[in-house]
Amino acid sequence: MLDANLTAQLTSYLAMLREPVELVASLGDDAKSVQTRELIEEIAALSDKVSARFDGGDARRPSFTIAPAGTEPRVRFAGLPLGHEFTSLVLALLWAGGHPPKVSDEILSQIVALPGGNSFEMYFSLTCHNCPDVVQALTLISLKNPGYSATLIEGGTYQAEVDARGVMAVPAVFKDDAMWLSGKKTLEEIVAALDTDADAKAATALNAKAPYDVLVVGGGPAGAAAAIYTARKGIRTGVLAERFGGQVLDTMGIENFISVSHTDGPRMAASLEAHVRDYEVDIMNLQRAEKLIPAAAPGGLHELVLANGASLKARALILSTGARWRQMNVPGEEEYRNKGVAYCPHCDGPLFKGKRVAVIGGGNSGIEAAIDLAGIVGHVTVLEFDPVLRADAVLQAKLNSLSNVRVITSAGTTEVLGDGEKVSGLIYQDRDTKTHHTVELEGIFVQIGLVPNSEWLKGTVALSPRGEIEVDARGATSVPGVFAAGDATTVPYKQIIISMGSGATAALSAFDYLIRLPAESKVLETAA
Repeated sequence: MLDANLTAQLTSYLAMLREPVELVASLGDDAKSVQTRELIEEIAALSDKVSARFDGGDARRPSFTIAPAGTEPRVRFAGLPLGHEFTSLVLALLWAGGHPPKVSDEILSQIVALPGGNSFEMYFSLTCHNCPDVVQALTLISLKNPGYSATLIEGGTYQAEVDARGVMAVPAVFKDDAMWLSGKKTLEEIVAALDTDADAKAATALNAKAPYDVLVVGGGPAGAAAAIYTARKGIRTGVLAERFGGQVLDTMGIENFISVSHTDGPRMAASLEAHVRDYEVDIMNLQRAEKLIPAAAPGGLHELVLANGASLKARALILSTGARWRQMNVPGEEEYRNKGVAYCPHCDGPLFKGKRVAVIGGGNSGIEAAIDLAGIVGHVTVLEFDPVLRADAVLQAKLNSLSNVRVITSAGTTEVLGDGEKVSGLIYQDRDTKTHHTVELEGIFVQIGLVPNSEWLKGTVALSPRGEIEVDARGATSVPGVFAAGDATTVPYKQIIISMGSGATAALSAFDYLIRLPAESKVLETAA
């Protein structure tokens, strides 16, 4: 099952085990059960601290549990956790064997203190880059808190089960037999969702924080760069992020970040956070800003009101709230979100194997999605609002070489159709003839660009007609002491490397603003 490279890696990891681990498999006579037995036998042969049994009685076959030897198993993999999930398998083995996880003591304490009594069933696909975080989070929670258990199910192996439960997007988590979570979530987000007192505790802690010299709002590439540049100036810096990494977390392949030939979003996001943590930066994750109260006069304290009711103050702000996928905003879209309407072809494409799908959007993202999906699904229909596709010529050439793709231009989607449970089709208007047409299909992948996360700033800083934060060449907004950077701003070309540069520019401008404040303002604000 494992090639020489994976075997060597696994051998080195298993050497870190501190306590014995037992694997118990439930197998049938099918090919995947044979592969599962082979995988488990190979793992057990690599360490004298790993033992294996094949007398499990679980109804899902193949499946296997991972647990500290002599304890009741609370983590089960159903199907082979390879591909993107091989790391999840390795971590499950390490954590079950007593190797400490790389999470903060605060999070570990919060996990141990969670109220128990919950069992999870999670569906993942081997091509989903958003799934490992959720798999690993549920694994860690179940291993550390005896009140939880997790069954982690590879959807391709259990396709009939996926169809029966109406799973049309991964990761999909059921808690006590009811759908509980769909989409990418971090460990911190999942723990916060399980901890009923999390918001109140977080608000109390946030309200107690002293004012910052610079408070960065947003933890994507722009926010990370801004935080590093301000921290290196030796000034008190905080980062407030709804999820550290931002939209980068949802990006599969990154091949245009100069000096790095290839990486992926989750890996880059982890590197960004690790780099920020090299400095004395106060990172406040899972927090959303809802209101900005600008300082009454230049040199005063800006106040940021958060969704949980807490507020933070700072002498200078850097807004780097990024952007999100643009929605079609047509009837049926929200109703069938994650029931056939999807936004990540890499994550959810395998769930539509052999089916008919549409891609909305003819830019680079849309055509790349169509090309990827064409190798999985039965047929792809591309609908582009403009008279011509906007994607690069090389992508259009590749698309035109595929036999199971149809392109419709001058097409405006007007409605998503469904049977109440899942998507059954869509209606579009031919913008030339004004006639309406119905396309029967099972999935719709929306790829029509980005919307800046700036609604909460209306009436406080100047916004463009598209909702972007207006900035000058120094990253300054219309409010003195408030700067902005990245995809939420009017800076052209929404690229990671450009966001980082604009974050650095905003940080240097914020520092320049601070050092030019009158001395009496600094004294007053320090006292405040």
